[in-house]
Amino acid sequence: MKSLYKSELGKKEIMNLYEQKLKDLNIDYKYKLVKTNFGNTNIIIVGDSIKPPILIIHGSNGCAPISLETYPNLHKEFQVFAIDVLAQPNKSAQNRLSMKDNTYGLWINELIKKLELKNVTMAGFSFGGLIILKTLIQNESNIKEVFLSAPAFIVNGNPLIALFKVFIPMKRYMKNQKTKYLEKFLQSLFSEKDEFALNYLSKVFLYFNMDFTPVPIIKKAEAKLITTPISLFAAKQDIMFPGIKMLKRANKIFPSLKEAILLEDSKHVQNRIDNNKIEKIILRK
Repeated sequence: MKSLYKSELGKKEIMNLYEQKLKDLNIDYKYKLVKTNFGNTNIIIVGDSIKPPILIIHGSNGCAPISLETYPNLHKEFQVFAIDVLAQPNKSAQNRLSMKDNTYGLWINELIKKLELKNVTMAGFSFGGLIILKTLIQNESNIKEVFLSAPAFIVNGNPLIALFKVFIPMKRYMKNQKTKYLEKFLQSLFSEKDEFALNYLSKVFLYFNMDFTPVPIIKKAEAKLITTPISLFAAKQDIMFPGIKMLKRANKIFPSLKEAILLEDSKHVQNRIDNNKIEKIILRK
């Protein structure tokens, strides 16, 4: 398997930031490496095993410690399994799965089986939302409920806006390493400043081969078959997956949509206030 890292030095710098973020969270945790047919998967587990399980899944170019920081209180009511998504800059294998089929769903359901979990709650942001929906399509029998924050796979934004506000600044940073381009990228997607994101993505953009495959959208027929309760948090100012457009389609295609909330002041990446709001809704279930 060919590494997605462009250099060992670059990989080391990214892993150092990963470990530093985990250390800064100041939580009790344990690592678990699960062998699957799709690649070894690293999981960070937090909380008591007598509590119900929740899987949390990060977005593109992310890692499990970011998920744990986003929802820091879930361990009070759940045993939390924070997944390092395959082929992302983290501790899991570098096997890149296809978004065109249900292999992401097969992978997650295999993880759930090997972890021997029942009645699983799932929460995911952005690309993590796509992975959760793929899981439901593939086999939802062991999933109790899901929470999707600005998820991919329901709608896409205007590609021209994404080109000029996201991809061109990213490419310019990758070419000349001027921080102003990275900051422009972050301003378009993040609702508030995030120093870790600045440091982490500054390394990821330079040293990691990212996936630029266009994100598909779920078929109406697939969505209609899902029976698992879905809570959806859409971001009004999200240029990647526009919130109003998302809620309009979600209400049409998901018969199991339990709750749909528009985050009025949110860009693609939520701020701490909105993340706290989402976490409270998860915890009250």
